[in-house]
Amino acid sequence: MGNSGISTGVYLTHLLRAYGVEVVFGIPGVHTVELYRGLAGSGIRHVTPRHEQGAGFMADGYARASRKPGVCFIISGPGMTNILTAMGQAHADSVPMLVISTVNAHGRMGSGQGWLHEMPDQSATVAGVAAFSRTIHRPEDLAPAVAQAFALFASARPRPVHLELPINVMLAEAGHLPVPAPLRLSRPAPDPAMVAEAASLLNNARKTVILAGGGAAHATLAPLAEALDAPVVMTTNARGLLPPGHPLAVSLSPSLPATRALIAAADVVLALGTEMGSTDYDMYEDGGFPPPARLIRVDLDPLQIARGLPATLGIVADAALTVAALTAALPPRPPGDGAARAAAAQAGRAGLSVDMQGDLRILDLVRDTLPAARLVGDSTQLTYAGNLGFAAATAGSWFNSATGFGTLGYGLPAAIGAKLADARPVVAISGDGGLQFVLGELASAAEAQVPVILLLHDNNGYGEIKSYMISKNIPPLGVDILTPDLAAIAAACGWQVARVTDLDALPGLLRQGAAAGGPTLLIFGDDLRAQAAARA
Repeated sequence: MGNSGISTGVYLTHLLRAYGVEVVFGIPGVHTVELYRGLAGSGIRHVTPRHEQGAGFMADGYARASRKPGVCFIISGPGMTNILTAMGQAHADSVPMLVISTVNAHGRMGSGQGWLHEMPDQSATVAGVAAFSRTIHRPEDLAPAVAQAFALFASARPRPVHLELPINVMLAEAGHLPVPAPLRLSRPAPDPAMVAEAASLLNNARKTVILAGGGAAHATLAPLAEALDAPVVMTTNARGLLPPGHPLAVSLSPSLPATRALIAAADVVLALGTEMGSTDYDMYEDGGFPPPARLIRVDLDPLQIARGLPATLGIVADAALTVAALTAALPPRPPGDGAARAAAAQAGRAGLSVDMQGDLRILDLVRDTLPAARLVGDSTQLTYAGNLGFAAATAGSWFNSATGFGTLGYGLPAAIGAKLADARPVVAISGDGGLQFVLGELASAAEAQVPVILLLHDNNGYGEIKSYMISKNIPPLGVDILTPDLAAIAAACGWQVARVTDLDALPGLLRQGAAAGGPTLLIFGDDLRAQAAARA
């Protein structure tokens, strides 16, 4: 049934609502106001960041926490160039994000005549960080393009999608167009013959190791691991898939010697939903990751299976469905040395530097104080330590920007997006350098009344890069930066602020922040890290 007297911009709102979209992140501009006409009364919440990069990071955090696509409304030209960094992070981490922008009207786009926000080819600029970028040339083209975006999010490797509406199309009449029912798509199931072959390999193995990546984060993995007596090495985006204390859980990076020794001794390695990228498997770029003797790879992306280490068997399918099929196909076996092998690998945490062990103690304290919390990290020292050895409480409760694309400024806006997804506590982890990329989002959080907790390490500069420069005998230039009074800025934006100088005070401050009705900033310095290191 049509909707008479509505523009294509309003029609878009109807489509998004039909697909269950509940939140849109965006900054209105003269080129996008028609997109906003239909938002009032639609039931879709609008959140205004202070920069389009913040909008993209918020959408990213929302998508990871809600398992729904994050949606952004972005103006043409500078709005699109501003969001490219956030799209790059989402592309690298396979996060579903729908970026809807305007573009100059037909006859003006790409004309070179200097129209407002004009770019030579906006869609081509975006294409490198999107699964696809498409220009909607007619109102009739919009619903099929939205359907294809959500089909990709539901059943393929999810990545950002960009749809751009020329201004004349956005204003065009669309009342004659129906709002189609959303497509219902299944996830790709594994080929039964391939499952049988994989099950045979695994059943005959005696020292299996499972490598779990972000693509397996929603699998029910414990029964399979227990049937195989197989330690589970969880990469950054799979942490918490097995809980802390599970005898087969290994929350230690495969870039570290103890985990690599575990993998090297395996007779079969089952890799689930992991691209086996260097920031997880070879973070120090020493080339020391051991090629498995026999490798079974399960991934939605056939090209990813063909990259990197050669696989004995490649299964193009959803990891969760494949795990369920393998579990059903394998007979149980009595416990062997799997728990001992996992414990030996996990003991490698003691080989980390004292500073990193102290950072992990702080993270453990946050987890144990707020067991339901999500910890959302920026590229900062606590996050780097966490990616090496933090044991998250549950799947999806630890994610950050310090792998893959590796952006700065991610932590706070992504935490805002994650908090909008549900009622779970959210703790953002950032450094003072990274926070200065997104200071404006302090106001966004207060305005949206999002009760996030920001755990901020203030060391007056880019401390991690400074240490790296010194280790390479490079004069540490450009890293000792002017750091403003971040506590005063946050307070001026309406945040509750406290300085943490005693490690024993941290749990109480975290609980207060979790119970607050608005955002809380907890600032700590190197003195707190030293206390934690002394107790590690």
